[in-house]
Amino acid sequence: MTPTDIKLHKKSRELELCYADGSSFRLSCEFLRVHSPSAEVRGHGPGQEVLQHGKANVDIVDIAPVGNYALQLSFSDGHDTGIYSWSYLRELGENQDALWQAYLERLHEAGASRDPDEQVVRFFDS
Repeated sequence: MTPTDIKLHKKSRELELCYADGSSFRLSCEFLRVHSPSAEVRGHGPGQEVLQHGKANVDIVDIAPVGNYALQLSFSDGHDTGIYSWSYLRELGENQDALWQAYLERLHEAGASRDPDEQVVRFFDS
């Protein structure tokens, strides 16, 4: 489903997608960056995903249409290889809460942080 309106809210760092059925989603730049459909993030097959961390302050610096089926988002950290199809953006919007929670859990398990200036160190009892 193609959005009828797309707005980048720079202050809140959110991309808003509005649809003809009345639904709308506001997706944070960080959320979109860590869920990029690029091979850099997803890998080239199952099990090759690369956990993105330190992206809390990332911004979208450019939005370019890709034909009639997608957007290419360029981020302030230099990432610009993800092609976000209309169906993928809709999927992200509809599943945002579950996807975000799963991402936070993966970060925790990896001992990583959303904050680019924070390093997590774990001490284990022997």
